[in-house]
Amino acid sequence: MVYGVLQLINFAHGDIYMIGAMAGFYLGGYAVSGTTSSLFQFILVMSGSMIICGLLGFLIERLAYRPLRAAPRLTALITAIGVSLFLQFGGQLVFGPDPKVFPEFFQTESLFRAGSVSLNNIQVIIFVVAILIALLLRFLVMNTRIGMAMRAVSFSHPASKLMGIPINRIISFTFVLGSMLAAIAGVLVGISNPKVDPLMGIMPGLKAFVAAVLGGIGNIPGALLGGLMIGVCESMVVGYFSSTYRDAIAFVILILVLLFRPQGLLGSKTVEKV
Repeated sequence: MVYGVLQLINFAHGDIYMIGAMAGFYLGGYAVSGTTSSLFQFILVMSGSMIICGLLGFLIERLAYRPLRAAPRLTALITAIGVSLFLQFGGQLVFGPDPKVFPEFFQTESLFRAGSVSLNNIQVIIFVVAILIALLLRFLVMNTRIGMAMRAVSFSHPASKLMGIPINRIISFTFVLGSMLAAIAGVLVGISNPKVDPLMGIMPGLKAFVAAVLGGIGNIPGALLGGLMIGVCESMVVGYFSSTYRDAIAFVILILVLLFRPQGLLGSKTVEKV
């Protein structure tokens, strides 16, 4: 979404995801208080993390990216990397470098087992929430006035401004929305992978970029498809070869896509007039 409206790859997105997980850790500590939490408490913690990350996304766009909107793309790109490093090392300073154990909201229960394949309730919760959020996002972008404004801004800033669309407000909303979705991802990963730390967003942030390129950058269903394909490929590499190559497969896919289909699986070729 951010690339669509601003033509900027937000490299700090993975670190906002980390902030969401850390916010969930601290909020969950108050909610759980040493006992297994209810679904309501889990939703409350996730909502709090979304609000914190939404505010952070708004501040990042307002203070770091908006002043550079007319600057060359390289300047904005370097700024995005700088914001990412600031969040990483700032997180280590504030939260400490040691991993934190995420609160236990749900007891892990096996729901299905066939040979070496198993499915537990935490995996089902993550899958269901991810699908629901993807459907809601698709509805927001395609069937609401603000979604129409986002698509107009992604098509042309000058034309959108002439049609009376508040460009700055729409871009800020996009950053806030993306940051809130990153918070949801951070909390969901926290309940599945209990150890969270200030550097946990580096690799997922890079893989999210690979997923977006694979599906077609700026294409929401494409990003969903790209993420699913990368996840399946990683699991197959771990199962059939070695976990050593798990992270490498995403970047092999990135190289292949850039070589043979740079527009991505669901993207379309664009023609620039010279």
